[in-house]
Amino acid sequence: MIRVGVAGAAGRMGSTACEAIAGAEDLELSGRADPELGTGLAAILPDCDVVVDFTLPDTVVQNARDCLAAGVHVVIGTTGFDIAELDALSGANIFAAPNFAIGAVLMMQFAAQAAKIMPAAEIIELHHDAKVDAPSGTAARTAELMAQASGRPAPPIHSVRLPGLCAHQEVILGDVSQTLTIRHDALDRESFMPGLLLAIRQVGSLKRSPVVGLEHLLFPA
Repeated sequence: MIRVGVAGAAGRMGSTACEAIAGAEDLELSGRADPELGTGLAAILPDCDVVVDFTLPDTVVQNARDCLAAGVHVVIGTTGFDIAELDALSGANIFAAPNFAIGAVLMMQFAAQAAKIMPAAEIIELHHDAKVDAPSGTAARTAELMAQASGRPAPPIHSVRLPGLCAHQEVILGDVSQTLTIRHDALDRESFMPGLLLAIRQVGSLKRSPVVGLEHLLFPA
C-alpha cells in the first residue's frame, strides 16, 4: 500500500485527485494539505510515501524541496514555474507532468512526429477562466517537443481562457494546399486521473530524477 498525500487538496484538481487516490485499492489517502483546510505540507509528510502537488507556481519548488528532505517522493501536476529548478534537487524522486491525460500525451507525440514533415504549425490551447498560467504547461511542452523533433523554432501558442471550458488543445500544421489538425479535449478532470495514478505508482522506482512528461512512463526507453 502506497501512502499518498495531496498538496492543494481543496482545489479543483486536488480534490479530484483525493477521490481517485481514495478509490484505488493499492493506494491510501494519508493526508490533505491546503491553506483552506488549515493543514500545511509539513503536517502530512510523516505519513506519506508520495506527495501529489497541485498547488501554485510560486510554492511548488519549495514543496518539492521539503518532500525530498523528508525522503518523500513527489508527483507534480502544478505548471507555470521554471521546471529547470527541479534539476538541483536530490533525495527522493520527482516526477512532473504538464498533463496527466493519456490522450493529451499522445497528441503531443503525434504533433512532434508531424512537425518533422510539415513545415509550419501553430498551437491553440483553451482552458477555464480560473487557470492561473498562460500558455498552459501542455502547450509549452508540445511546442518544445515539436521544436526538438523538427529542428525549427517552437511554434507560436495562442491561449484562450473562458468559462465553460475544461482543458483543450489543438495543433494545426500547414503545408502546400493542406492542413492537419491534431486536437485533444479533456471534458472533465477525471480524464487526468489514470495518468496521475500511474505516476504515483511508478515514481518510487524511477531510475533517474527528475523525470518530466508522462510519455516516459507510457513509452519507457
